[in-house]
Amino acid sequence: MKEKRIQPEMRLIVSLLILCAPLGGDTSPITCYNDHGEAVDWFYMYKLPKEPNRQSPHRGESYLLLERGSDGWTNGTGSVNDTAGALGRTVGQLYSQGQNKEVAYVLYNDQKPAEDSGGRRANESRSGGHTKGVVLLDAKQGFWLVHSTPHFPPARQKGRYYFPDSGVNNGQNFICVTYPLQRFQAVGEQLQINQPNVYDCDIPESLASLVPSLAAVCGKHPSGRSFPPIKTASNRSVTLTSKGGTKFVSFAKGASFDQDLYHSWVAPSLRSDLLVQFWVRSSGILPSDCSLGWKVLDITLINPGSTFTFKTSQDHSKWAVSPAAGGGWVCVGDINRNEAEERRGGGTVCLRDPAVWKAYRSAALECEACGGETAKC
Repeated sequence: MKEKRIQPEMRLIVSLLILCAPLGGDTSPITCYNDHGEAVDWFYMYKLPKEPNRQSPHRGESYLLLERGSDGWTNGTGSVNDTAGALGRTVGQLYSQGQNKEVAYVLYNDQKPAEDSGGRRANESRSGGHTKGVVLLDAKQGFWLVHSTPHFPPARQKGRYYFPDSGVNNGQNFICVTYPLQRFQAVGEQLQINQPNVYDCDIPESLASLVPSLAAVCGKHPSGRSFPPIKTASNRSVTLTSKGGTKFVSFAKGASFDQDLYHSWVAPSLRSDLLVQFWVRSSGILPSDCSLGWKVLDITLINPGSTFTFKTSQDHSKWAVSPAAGGGWVCVGDINRNEAEERRGGGTVCLRDPAVWKAYRSAALECEACGGETAKC
């Protein structure tokens, strides 16, 4: 029987496959993922509120998604609670990483998840930053997810991803960005300024020396090694370049800043007026402000992605958008415009992108004018 000869072209393909094959273990990158299971540089997610009409398909778990390269909002393929969706697949990496892969993570939320099997919810912390987010990375890359959802996500020891009932009724926003390892030192420094309420974290010794700022936030220091103290700066902005080269601007303020994030800092820094969506069902809400040369107007009516219209009182999101294309900025964060939160840490992440700007700008229908009346944004 004659031996079959392998053609040179086939030999080259086989060689390349061998060289590129995993050496064992889970080699999937820690990254933001879209609804199709594809790694993406970044995405925005708008979880829609629960619509009062019981016949409506929008039962508080529907969402819109916008990723790099898309023209605008697309409907989520399922429920925000699905582990195969963009949010579930992304955050789910926290629970699925095997023991053969060292990962660092920090979970923080001013409204922590359930504290015991009885399902009691932790009360909102009145101290520390009004901040919510997830940081997950390995020795190559990772993601930073900034969001607005109370009691989310579950601690790693819970062993699985799920979306909390407490986040269903109201709208919520998420921004996920994939960063190379070298960006996470700056991320940790921003979090130090924010003074987050960390409820679960781990920074392995092999990674702590690479991202000492995150180790300081976590409080897990390798034996015998000292790290820089918690930052005392009242506020700082920094440009964070994603793995794919997109430049985001992170604004972080601490309690000592003692001013409104948007009107006193973000708008002047971006040199742009802002329309701001935030949680208005709290005391001490700051009215629209047209002083200091910049207009910062509170949004009152919203319709993202031509879905359905809802009041800002049904939306727990915290986002801001330039009213004109000339500004072109969109910021998604975790802090509100009220008197109490002037004296707390928090922040926002801003991007200048035409498709993202159009998606958020078209969502803002009505705003409170500086005179107090309601008008078209």
